[in-house]
Amino acid sequence: MATRRTTPLLKRLFASHSRLNPTRSVTYMHRPGDGTPRAVTLIPGDGIGPLVTGSVEQVMEAMHAPVYFEKFDVHGDMKAVPAEVIDSIKKNQVCLKGGLATPMGGGVSSLNVQLRKDLDLYASLVNCFNLPGLPTRHDSVDIVVIRENTEGEYSGLEHEVVPGVVESLKFCSERIAKYAFEYAYLNNRKKVTAVHKANIMKLADGLFLESCREVAANYPGIKYNEIIVDNCCMQLVSKPEQFDVMVTPNLYGNLVANTAAGIAGGTGVMPGGNVGAETAVFEQGASAGNVGDRKVVEQKIANPVALLLSSAMMLRHLQFPAFADRLEIAVKRVILEGKHRTKDLGGTSTTQEVTDAVIAALE
Repeated sequence: MATRRTTPLLKRLFASHSRLNPTRSVTYMHRPGDGTPRAVTLIPGDGIGPLVTGSVEQVMEAMHAPVYFEKFDVHGDMKAVPAEVIDSIKKNQVCLKGGLATPMGGGVSSLNVQLRKDLDLYASLVNCFNLPGLPTRHDSVDIVVIRENTEGEYSGLEHEVVPGVVESLKFCSERIAKYAFEYAYLNNRKKVTAVHKANIMKLADGLFLESCREVAANYPGIKYNEIIVDNCCMQLVSKPEQFDVMVTPNLYGNLVANTAAGIAGGTGVMPGGNVGAETAVFEQGASAGNVGDRKVVEQKIANPVALLLSSAMMLRHLQFPAFADRLEIAVKRVILEGKHRTKDLGGTSTTQEVTDAVIAALE
């Protein structure tokens, strides 16, 4: 009898609860002073960079986000990143940047790589996932690619032994494996896949796998497996839903992240960032192949979605989760409605029109 009498009451309580706004739930208890606006170093960069970073600035202002930007003019053809920029990032510990053009060949180093080395941003993270309303060949894609950012081929340890003969060295440490498993653990991910070419590079990639296996032993609740990089690319384009978190050396990760981004909707919508022990730099997740596309720049049709989602990651990193949620919901609503999309997503909208739509969708 007691059970029968309580059942209607429970139903009424559950019905009442279902009408509540779930976004009003308590996310975390902040410390006094955590609401103080944070300084963020901003590097607009080259090509489409000023367009998409300008979009972020407008959206942040529209929703009164607790951040303000220290802007610096940096370009990929500079010999080095100015010291005052490095000092600003170290002081603020957070940076948002557009793409920096990288000269091809000629011995000119990439400023993107220099930033990662100078700040020891050893972990690159790209989140590739389906966006509702954006048609793709595969559904249920939600892959996080974590690649080493400063070692491997990108360490730049190469020299000319004799004219016409160049030697390149490769090394790796276990900290990228530790970061990947810690990320999976803290974000309730179920599986980590190590991508390698140890069947050929038995010592270098063999050391990478050895590190991954040792770290995996400390996380018994997370499934661990390994896959050769060429098979990995084939599996990505045929059954991407099998992957969760992927950890890779630098060069393989660059290829894997861009492949996963293409599967999930394109590089224009995938967020990402680079992180080290002290600082984090947020930028478009997968390679900005159109950073120097003069036509895209002149017509002002660059897609700002990737950097807007990266800036939401930045807000969450700064412990402003409600602002991050609000921004992500607005961006996803614009994508779902389908009225404002840039050319790469099959639309005709300009960067500004997408930005205005996101601002209008903010709650």
